[in-house]
Amino acid sequence: MKPHADDVPMNAIIDHKLDETGAYRPRSLMRDPMILMQPERLAAMQPTRVSASRALVARAAKQRWTIRKKIFEADEQGAGRMVYRIDADGYILSFVAHSFVPESKGRTGRIIGTAWDMMGSLIEGDVNERDIELIAQEMPLLYHGRAAPRTLIWCRSNRSGRVFDDTIAALAQGRQPDMGSLAKANYIMRNTGLDGNGTFGTRSFLALEDNHPLRTSLSAQMLTAYLMRVFALDLANHLAFKRGGSRAVELDERIARYLGVGNGSALGLMYYVNNHPRLIDRWIRGQEEALAHAKLSHLTQGDGKLDLVLELLDRAITYRHQDQNHYEVFTPSTTIASDLRGIRKEFAELRGRLYAGALGPLPLVHFAEGLEGRYCADAIETFNSALIELVPELADAIAANFVVDEELVGRPEMSVARLREIVRADYGWVFRLDLESEKSQRYVWYKSANAEEPRRGARSEVPEDAYNLAFDLPRLVVHLEKELNGVDPKSSIARFLVTRPELRRIVTRVQALQGLPYHSPHADIMHEDFVPAHITRLLNGPIHGLDRTEDAMARVLRGVLMHGAPLAYELADGSAQSHWFHPAVPTL
Repeated sequence: MKPHADDVPMNAIIDHKLDETGAYRPRSLMRDPMILMQPERLAAMQPTRVSASRALVARAAKQRWTIRKKIFEADEQGAGRMVYRIDADGYILSFVAHSFVPESKGRTGRIIGTAWDMMGSLIEGDVNERDIELIAQEMPLLYHGRAAPRTLIWCRSNRSGRVFDDTIAALAQGRQPDMGSLAKANYIMRNTGLDGNGTFGTRSFLALEDNHPLRTSLSAQMLTAYLMRVFALDLANHLAFKRGGSRAVELDERIARYLGVGNGSALGLMYYVNNHPRLIDRWIRGQEEALAHAKLSHLTQGDGKLDLVLELLDRAITYRHQDQNHYEVFTPSTTIASDLRGIRKEFAELRGRLYAGALGPLPLVHFAEGLEGRYCADAIETFNSALIELVPELADAIAANFVVDEELVGRPEMSVARLREIVRADYGWVFRLDLESEKSQRYVWYKSANAEEPRRGARSEVPEDAYNLAFDLPRLVVHLEKELNGVDPKSSIARFLVTRPELRRIVTRVQALQGLPYHSPHADIMHEDFVPAHITRLLNGPIHGLDRTEDAMARVLRGVLMHGAPLAYELADGSAQSHWFHPAVPTL
């Protein structure tokens, strides 16, 4: 039987660089986790073709999914109901939205909110009046509600306040909105919640059929985010004509395409990373595999590969130059744009050498390796993202296989000696950390009593009997290794756990994740110097595919989903652009 990819030992994933013919092995070019899994480097990684949102759009465009309005009933304030029918390569889905008049009471993007401007539900198959009414009854109850049968996702969103209102006012007066404010916000509606995979009675993703269009991890969430955008644009046009009548105009397609869906994330994603190690490893490993193959691309004069990378670098430079966000702990866009210009200049010289016939073997491998230490990590990762576009079919195939079972199963028959070997082989980074100083133990993680959200605070400010919610991986591993010492090496783990049952969780995790190189950030999250926003950005950027992930207070991130994505009709008629990301501000 062929071993499952997740069971392949680490030394088989990161293999010797050359095969028996002297050629590079793609997997040998996958980067060392000792470098890549540092929080600062994870935060610098950029969205790529493998990221969930971009992969979803690529699949929808290739298969020409259609999205059609079946019901759109809303008054002049936007209160009403909407139903969209999605044909995803022959598989029918429905998106039911209930729109409300914005009100300040209970309206917040936090989980304690009780009022939203829109609540929606992504459901398999067509819906009837009974389904629509059931959604209207249950969704406002949220944590006390129950999803209708066949539901995949519950979602919520809010209008972006002044930007949304100014857009409607302009359209109602027969003119396009001011791009100054829109270019700063990049959206007119923002996501405040995407819930699925069993919560509220939704369908578990692992139960989806093999041919289901949303079978891969995060696909259902990303389609729902895209439908939020469709709804927001339709609502803006609808309200403009309700208020302006015959003089009103629709939002220009160039602006509509530019706008995405706003998104905010905070400390809860730290728990998500801790609890989904297989997903984290699969996504980073997939991107590294695609990047490794891209670096091995065969280059010939006139094949257009280097020209494509230069074009994508130009788009990224403009995108960063136009970015108005302020970054507190992340690299400013001005710095990234400057470094990208340097990389572009060197890459143009590489193209010149190709045309002159002066290139040696594997020029992209050596070029990429030569960037390290000379340019900021964000610029290097942006360049890497552009390289992956050289292997679109491979990247899409990798993304299509992101079906992840998160259950971690232990191996009680394993010997103590073998477990100790795994600890030392896979967690060497843990033993290099400072885990004893006062500075390294200054913080604890807890749940806020008033906001019901995760918090990180100084240990001195938290009651002594407070429960620390953090998954303290480094100290758990160190403690496990210490407890294994002195135990008969030939003894089984089952016998060991009989006497130390409290170690079962960490033992199971170590065993189940054996050999996976990218499953956990190499960080001490209790340390004073740890920046939670680094890990939040890992999920938001390279995994989810958010752009312009702006940090605040070193823990909160705001970003944009589907920024520049094709409009619905472009997915259906085949006119969607492959490289829609990094959109320039429209000039009308």
